[in-house]
Amino acid sequence: MKRLTCLLLTLVMTLSLTACGSQHKLETHQIFAMDTVMDFAVYGGDTQGFLTAATQEINRLEALLSRTKTESDIARINGGGTVTVSEETADLLQDALRYTQLTDGTFDMTVAPLVSAWGIHTETPKVLSQTEIDALLPLVGSSHIHVDGTTVSLDEGCAIDLGGIAKGYASVRLAQLFEVYNIEGGWVSLGGNVYTYGTKDGKAPWLVSIRDPNSPAGAAVMVGLSNQFAVTSGGYQRYFTAEDGTVYQHILDPKTGAPAQSDLLSVTIICTDGTMADAYSTALYVMGAQGAVDFWRSHSSDFDMVLITADGKLLYTPGLENSLTLEEGGSYEASAIA
Repeated sequence: MKRLTCLLLTLVMTLSLTACGSQHKLETHQIFAMDTVMDFAVYGGDTQGFLTAATQEINRLEALLSRTKTESDIARINGGGTVTVSEETADLLQDALRYTQLTDGTFDMTVAPLVSAWGIHTETPKVLSQTEIDALLPLVGSSHIHVDGTTVSLDEGCAIDLGGIAKGYASVRLAQLFEVYNIEGGWVSLGGNVYTYGTKDGKAPWLVSIRDPNSPAGAAVMVGLSNQFAVTSGGYQRYFTAEDGTVYQHILDPKTGAPAQSDLLSVTIICTDGTMADAYSTALYVMGAQGAVDFWRSHSSDFDMVLITADGKLLYTPGLENSLTLEEGGSYEASAIA
């Protein structure tokens, strides 16, 4: 079996952002946290203070929100019983529940028992039988988690995983540090969750690449962004190949309990809320192309998006019309969503 991490996505994103010909010296730093490579780059102001604070904040959030850290709020919730968590964790759980409702369950933090059983994020993934899936599906659903202020409990056998929203929230927290340390411009890339601040050279927006799912080192399109979040989800980021040659990708459909059968290769959400972008990128991938378009039409004031479909289309929302730079000789047919 073969497993592909999202490291390549991070590197592609990082290279596109740094190769901007800036006249300012970018101070950079890289760490590994939350199961991914994270890169920070800033110029102007107290850059070292920012990089130190950003690293400390990521480490704090991982200790608070990681499912695998035994003393984290999430691990204690999953341990059973009724627990008291921080206000920060309780607020993020409420956000997750709200996005579950808004997306009709295509984003759901309670899918954790199935994530564990499939093991796609591990070195020993497993193909579940329908019988095994059916046994676990009753444990999935927002009705299984009970949040009352900072008091939280789960129904027996259930578990939660904030992996589909935690890095987005972390990018929001880091975005707040740019002004604290008087940074003039820069960006953070948390394993495909990107936030851009200010401009390069005080002039043009930062160029963020959206990876070509069919080309490991290439970009399908570049987007000029300033003071915005961009989050990409796609089945190509992590997957494994079973002995019979079937490819199983890491994004599960909470309604079927199996890897999503999507006609999308990737979804990129662009907006001013990194937490929402993280949740929506996953949910819209599960919805598929038509579902994603319909969802955007109902929430068009909240975000923009770029969809890359399995049949070779690159669809983008009209708000990005003047921000996109398509790769010359690209293999995708690009068009705005009506």
